[in-house]
Amino acid sequence: MQVCLNGSRAAVDGAQVPLTPDELARSAMEAVAAGATEVHVHPRTPCGRESLSARVVGPVVEALRARAGVPVGVTTGAWAEPDPAERLERVRSWSVLPDFASVNWHEPGAEELTELLLTRGVGVEAGVWSGTGSAVRFAVSPLGPRVLRVLAEVTDTGPAAAEASAHALLAELGTAHARPVLLHGEDGGAWPVLRLAGRLGLATRVGLEDTLFLPDGERALSNAALVVAGLTEHGAQRDQ
Repeated sequence: MQVCLNGSRAAVDGAQVPLTPDELARSAMEAVAAGATEVHVHPRTPCGRESLSARVVGPVVEALRARAGVPVGVTTGAWAEPDPAERLERVRSWSVLPDFASVNWHEPGAEELTELLLTRGVGVEAGVWSGTGSAVRFAVSPLGPRVLRVLAEVTDTGPAAAEASAHALLAELGTAHARPVLLHGEDGGAWPVLRLAGRLGLATRVGLEDTLFLPDGERALSNAALVVAGLTEHGAQRDQ
């Protein structure tokens, strides 16, 4: 179970959303104690903006690695650095390397960025989003067999639509170069897709990036609470 600590959430989404290196490390440590086996994070500048700068990424990775003790992954999303060439330069400048990084296959420069990360010894989660056509592009990519896993992201937020989209996305992926698949949804689709992952025996993730609510609709007070609920829901489906 991967925990996704913050994503694009901000303090306005709730005081429990961790943003600083210390907050992220503390939240990660609690989530790992609850059963999470790895961490995905969106590093932020002091003013709260997502960034791929070495000065921002390095301290976050160091803090998480020191206190959580599990593999640490970061985003490389275009929202953090829209220019593909500048994104490459940012990643090339990293002196503290994460264990893995997610690369969204529908974004310009995805394969060049993947090649750079792999060359630097960083594992790559190939982010394949529903509704983008990226599954087809990934299926023919020569880099496919070299990625750590496929991060299959369902962007539909309605429960029924999310589950249908998840099935369609997995069908598009096919064998996905025989790479492991981590399937997850977001907001209203988070729990239905997590349960589907359990039924299909696939890895999944949960955290405040993907949902602010527990399965019963109660507001989640922490990433750790979401991990506990996620493991319960995922395991219950797997055992059926």
